[in-house]
Amino acid sequence: MLKKDLKMLDVFCLAAGAMISSGLFVLPGIAYAMVGPAMILSYAMASVFMIPAMLAQAELVTAMPKAGGSYFFIERSLGPLAGSWAGLLNWISIALKAAFALIGIGAVGAQFIPGATPLTMKLIAILGCVVFTVLNLVSVKSVGRLQIFLVVGLLLILVLVVGAGVPQTNSAAYIPFIQSDLRSIFAVAGMVFVSFGGLTKVASVGEEVTRPDINIPRGMFLAFGVVSGLYIVVIFVTAGTVPPEILSGSLVPISESARVSLGRVGMIIVDVAALFAFITTANAGILSASRSPMAMSRDGLLPAFLSKTSKRFGTPHVAVIITAIFIISVIAALSIEDLVKTASTMMILMFILVNVAVIIMRQSGMQSYRPVFRTPLYPILPILAIVLYSFLIVEMGTIPLLLTGAFGLIASVWFTFYVWRRIRRESALVYMVKRISAKAISRTTLEDELRQISLERSGEELDRFDRLIQKCTIVDVDEKMDAKGLFQKMAKVLAPRLDVDEDVLYNGFLSREEESSTVIQPGLAIPHMIIEGEKRFDILLVRCREGVQFSELQPPVKTIFALIGSMDERNYHLRALMRIAQVVRHPEFESRWMAAKSTEQLRDVVLLSK
Repeated sequence: MLKKDLKMLDVFCLAAGAMISSGLFVLPGIAYAMVGPAMILSYAMASVFMIPAMLAQAELVTAMPKAGGSYFFIERSLGPLAGSWAGLLNWISIALKAAFALIGIGAVGAQFIPGATPLTMKLIAILGCVVFTVLNLVSVKSVGRLQIFLVVGLLLILVLVVGAGVPQTNSAAYIPFIQSDLRSIFAVAGMVFVSFGGLTKVASVGEEVTRPDINIPRGMFLAFGVVSGLYIVVIFVTAGTVPPEILSGSLVPISESARVSLGRVGMIIVDVAALFAFITTANAGILSASRSPMAMSRDGLLPAFLSKTSKRFGTPHVAVIITAIFIISVIAALSIEDLVKTASTMMILMFILVNVAVIIMRQSGMQSYRPVFRTPLYPILPILAIVLYSFLIVEMGTIPLLLTGAFGLIASVWFTFYVWRRIRRESALVYMVKRISAKAISRTTLEDELRQISLERSGEELDRFDRLIQKCTIVDVDEKMDAKGLFQKMAKVLAPRLDVDEDVLYNGFLSREEESSTVIQPGLAIPHMIIEGEKRFDILLVRCREGVQFSELQPPVKTIFALIGSMDERNYHLRALMRIAQVVRHPEFESRWMAAKSTEQLRDVVLLSK
C-alpha cells in the first residue's frame, strides 16, 4: 500500500512542473520560424486541444485513483490487451519526456564547463537521472516538497520576465500577424501541443494523493489555467520584444526576450528558470513513469517483483530503478528529435484511448463506476477529441508512427505469450457487450473492485452501517404483492439467518405495520421489529419492481429497508434510520436503484450513495 503523502499543492506543482519545459524555453523560436507571430494563436489552440484530455482524465481519476493512472483506466475499461498497449505507451512516453528534460539539464550544465562536448552533456544528464532516482527511492513526499520549491521559483521568474517585457513590446512586431496558411498554424499547434501533455500525468500518482477525488481535479485545473495563461503571455512578450531575425529558429527564445527587457542579468535569470523547468519535468517524470510498470505488475501484466515497495520508505523501488535504467539508456542512444517526436505520438495515442475509456465506462452501466467529476458535453466532447487527436497523429510524421507501432507490436507479443494465459479479468467493454446481448449477467470482479475503490478514495473507514450492508441479504422481486406477501417473504429469508421462528418474524412485522404505517415517503418503506437477545442487529434490502401495495391510499413501494434488532440496539436503530435517510436523499438513488441489474448492484447503490 502506497503512502498518501501528496496534497492539492503537490498535485498542482507536479502537474505544472511537468508542463513547463522545452515547450516554453525551446519551441517558440522554431514555431516562429514556421508561422511568425501567429505562433501565439498556435499555442492558444494547443491549450484548447488539451481540454478534452484533461477533462477525461479528471473523470477517470476521481472514479479510479490508482497507481498507473491512464494505464489503469484503459486496462479496466478496454481489457488486458489494450492495457498492455496503454501501460507501455504511458511508461515510455513519460520516461522519454523525462529523458528530454534531463538532456536539457545537461545542455545548461555544459555551458559552464570549458571545452564541453555532447558526451559531457549526456554525462550530466545521466548524473541528474541518478540524483532524481535516489529522491524517488527515498520518499515521494520529498519529491513533492522539492517540486513545490522548484515550481514556485519557476513561476516567479516567468512573472518577472513578463512584467519587465510587456512595457517594451513593439506593436509593429505583430504585423502582419498571419504570415502563413491556416494549415501551417494548425500544424504548429500540433507540434507545441506536447508542451501541455505533462498535465494529465499526475493521474499516475492518484493512489498517493489525499482525497484524490477532490485534490487531483482541482490541482489539474489550477495548473492548466495558470500554466496555459503564462505560456500565451510569455510567447506574446517574446514575439513583441525579440527582433524576427534573432527569434526565428532560436533555441533560447525566452532568454533573448529577457536580454532585451532585463539585460544580461535577465538572460541568466531565465537560464536558471529553464534549469528549474527541466528539473521539475525530469523529477515528475521519474515519479509518474515508475507507477505504470508497478500497476501492470499488480495486475499480472508484468512480473510480480516490479510491484514491490520499500518496507522502509514505502516507495516502489524496483519500478523506479527499472525506469531510471531505461531513461539512462535512452539518453545514451537516441537523438533529441527522435526522442521528442516519439514521446509526442505516444502521448496523443494515450489521449485517444483515455477518451475511449470514458465512453466505455459510461456506457457499461456499472453501478460502482462513480466518478466525482464528470466530463461535460458527453459524449460529443470525447468523440470530437478522438477525431482531433487522430488527425494530430497523422501530422507527426512517419518515423514516430513506425516507432510507436513497434512498441505496440512488442506489447501485443508480450500479451500473447505472457499475459493472455494469466489474466481472466473482465473489462467494462466485455461487461457492456454482455449487458446488451444477455438478459442476465453474472457479477464481475471489476464491479467489486470499483466499489472498493469508491469506498476507500475519501480516506474514511467503513462504519457499522457499511459493514452491515456489505453482509446483508438482498431480495429482488419482480411481481406485484401486498404488505402481507412481503412480510411472509421477508420472514422466510430472515428466519435461518437470525435463528428465529418464521411465524414470529412474520407476526412481528405485521403487528408493527398495524400500529402505524412504515411507509415513510412515497416509494420507500422501513419495516422494523424487535427480537429477543442482546447485541443483535440486521438489515434486509428488498426491491419490488412492480411495487408493494401497503395501502390503497399510498402509491406502491419499490424500496424496502427492513431493520431487525434486539432491545439494547435501539440507539443504533435510530442511527441506521439516519443513514438510510442520507442514502435515499441522493439525487440519483431512485434511478440507480431501479436500473440495477442484480442484487450486488443494488448493494452498490446503497454503499455508494454517501
